[in-house]
Amino acid sequence: MRGWAGCYGAAVSEPTTHILVEAGVVTVLRFDRPEKKNAITAVMYNALSRALNDAAADDAVHVVLLLGSQGSFTAGNDLKDFLEHPPEGEDSAVFRLLEALRTFPKPLVAAVDGVAIGIGTTLLLHCDLVYASERARFQMPFINLAVTPEGASSYLLPRVVGMQRASQWLFFGEAFGAEEARAAGMINAIVPAAELEAYARNKCDVLAAKVPGALRAAKELLRGPEREAVGVAMSREGAEFLSRIGSPEAVAAFARFLAPKG
Repeated sequence: MRGWAGCYGAAVSEPTTHILVEAGVVTVLRFDRPEKKNAITAVMYNALSRALNDAAADDAVHVVLLLGSQGSFTAGNDLKDFLEHPPEGEDSAVFRLLEALRTFPKPLVAAVDGVAIGIGTTLLLHCDLVYASERARFQMPFINLAVTPEGASSYLLPRVVGMQRASQWLFFGEAFGAEEARAAGMINAIVPAAELEAYARNKCDVLAAKVPGALRAAKELLRGPEREAVGVAMSREGAEFLSRIGSPEAVAAFARFLAPKG
C-alpha cells in the first residue's frame, strides 16, 4: 500500500555493493546481503554513506527509508571483512557513514525486521522514526568483543532510554526485543512482520506529501542543538575504538567469534 503515487522509483544496485537504492521522493536504501544477514562490509559502508549524501543534496528527495531484506535488518559489521579492512582513522568507511547519519538533514525512517546488531542498533539513534516487527532483536555487543560503543551511542542512548537501561544494554551486550525497545522509547511502533515494509512506506508517503522545507526546519530544531555534541561523542568513541581494536583482548574476542562452531 502506497498512499502517495510517484514517491518511489526503480530499485538500482551495483552488483557488488549489496546496498539497493530505490530512488524517488521517498528514497529507499536497503541492506541486500541476506545470505549473511546483511552484515556490513567496507564496500557497503561506502555505498550507504554515498547514497545518504546524494539524497541529502537532492532537493527532489524528501524522505529516506532504511530497510533490511529477507527477515534481517543487519547483523552489524562483517567481522571477517572488518579485520581485513580495519578502520585506520576518522576517514574510514564506517566513520564516513556515521558522519552522513549525523548530518543528514531530512526525515530518516527505519523499518527493522529480525536482527539489528551493533551498528544496526546504534544507527537507529540517528533515525527520526523507527518501526519494528514483533520479531526484531536488537543488540550492542561491543564490550563482549573487547571494544567500545560507537555511533554516538554513549551520548544518544542514555538520552533516549535513560542511563540505567543504556548501561545495562551496553555493559552486558545482551539482545533485547521489540517490546522492550518500544517501552524504552527507542522505537515508535511494533508492526506484524508481513505488514512492516508497507506500513513504513505509507508513513514515508505521508511525510513526503508535507512541505519539505518545514520538515527540514523541524528536524533542525529537534536535532540541531545536539549535533555538535553528537560529533564530539563520535570522535571520542572513534579514538577509543581505534585504540582497542588491535589489543590482545579484542584480537582474542574476534578469534573466538570467528572460530568454527561445533
